[in-house]
Amino acid sequence: MRKLIIGLLVLAGLVVVVDFGVAAYTEYRVSRTLRDGADLSADPEVTIHGFPFFAQALDGRFETVDIRASAKRPDLPGEIALEATLTGVHLELGDLSDGRVRNIPVERVSTRMRIEPTELGRLFGIPDLQVHSRPADKSDGSGGSGGSGMTTAGALVLTGTLPEQTGGTAAPFGDGESEKVSVMADLLLDGDQVRIVATGMYKGTPADATPTAVIPEAERPAVLERFTRTIDTEELPFGVRPTEAFALGGQIVVEGRGENVTIDLDRLGIGRR
Repeated sequence: MRKLIIGLLVLAGLVVVVDFGVAAYTEYRVSRTLRDGADLSADPEVTIHGFPFFAQALDGRFETVDIRASAKRPDLPGEIALEATLTGVHLELGDLSDGRVRNIPVERVSTRMRIEPTELGRLFGIPDLQVHSRPADKSDGSGGSGGSGMTTAGALVLTGTLPEQTGGTAAPFGDGESEKVSVMADLLLDGDQVRIVATGMYKGTPADATPTAVIPEAERPAVLERFTRTIDTEELPFGVRPTEAFALGGQIVVEGRGENVTIDLDRLGIGRR
């Protein structure tokens, strides 16, 4: 009886090892397929959740698959973080592992694009740019849409040091020096575009920011323009349209969701139509 129990335990251990091994190999194959199809600079991280893996493979339905990758775009500095969570993935194991299939039916898909603080600073030309959320303090009576099809995604405070202009004669403070300033801004989702629109000078101080300078009235329009940008999402991973944008931990996060859709593995990278 003791030998039988030991034998069963060893067999169970081998089954677990083999199950995890096959799952890891499949994740690797999917990662390589995604990299080649989306022309990424590195293998994306692929995690197939659920145990045992073989049970899902035999059923042809994988409960949850998480994908994380980084991609470069010519209109944005640095790399953009891409994420996707696929729920209810219908696919045969052989097709998944050898890359024969490019289009995969899924019950639900949730995708995200994250722009890190460093990339935001480069985009604005303000290296020390900080992004803070603030409570919305106004309403235009349009349900947050601005009456133009745009969805108000959040109210922000942007803080950063505006560099002195060439020759030191056009600094935004009129004294030839560079100082840190804070502005209020609206984060808007306008179709496939994320708009960060500076609306006024911020008189308070964000909790984790240093005190900022007071800007002369005549110089404020130029300062607000420096803190205003439009980012074209060019679709999220797998062609999902954006439905929400918000600030989180200094990042700008754009999300999109879909149900009962067929995703194209070649469209993990942004803008691959």
